Amino acid sequence: MALMPVELCYATVASPVAAPSARRAPRRRAVVRCAASAPAPMGEKTEYRDGPLERAFMGLFARKMEKFAGRKKKPGPGGEEEKKAVWEWDYESFVDVSRRVMVGRSRAQQQEAVREVLLSMLPPGAPEQFKKLFPPTRWACEFNAALTVPFFHWLVGPSEVIEVEVDGVKQRSGVLIKKCRYLENSGCVGMCVNMCKIPTQSFFTDEFGLPLTMNPNFEDMSCEMIYGQVPPPLEEDPVSKQPCYPSLCSISTPSAAICPKIQN
Repeated sequence: MALMPVELCYATVASPVAAPSARRAPRRRAVVRCAASAPAPMGEKTEYRDGPLERAFMGLFARKMEKFAGRKKKPGPGGEEEKKAVWEWDYESFVDVSRRVMVGRSRAQQQEAVREVLLSMLPPGAPEQFKKLFPPTRWACEFNAALTVPFFHWLVGPSEVIEVEVDGVKQRSGVLIKKCRYLENSGCVGMCVNMCKIPTQSFFTDEFGLPLTMNPNFEDMSCEMIYGQVPPPLEEDPVSKQPCYPSLCSISTPSAAICPKIQN
């Protein structure tokens, strides 16, 4: 079942409106531009209008991840934060849970936590059935690329199927994420690599038997997914040399040449 489309909008400020008389100062009015397939440009944050189904997916994933996250205390005297219903989650709180999963864990432990969350979302025996239904053929790669666009829309934002070359063969098994919602909201290179890229690659390649390589572009926050391409070891991947976003990440280390979360 495909996810419901998410409406995207980003706000800009229009030019001053001409004053009707010299006595009145010019006013600036906010204009919200909405698009079904284009996120905000780099430097501006996309605003998503999520529906009940998108919030339900956020809640399901977040509640699974909460088992691995540090406890969040309510401000002031009292105890822990009240447990939310699955439809009460929003994307910011979903990202906050992801960030708390990182705390106190090594790179490998973070990736293992995501793997366990993904496995817990599947019925027993699902990976074996997937391997039977989708052996690593060109058709399987292209089919999964086509499914990614609607199914991952709530998580990563607008994307489209693109042609890529795998082992010298051109095929439409690539997905271009135009501006990753997860990276845009977290602003964290370590979360992108440890909580998304590496565990997703590993999950498809190792659990499902369908190779997948993800190539995030930290210049514009886009990302290319290539089904059928075996991912390189982390030490040979360009992301292993990526520094933090010092102005975007709340847990960044601006003085480090490489994001510490990728190294530890």
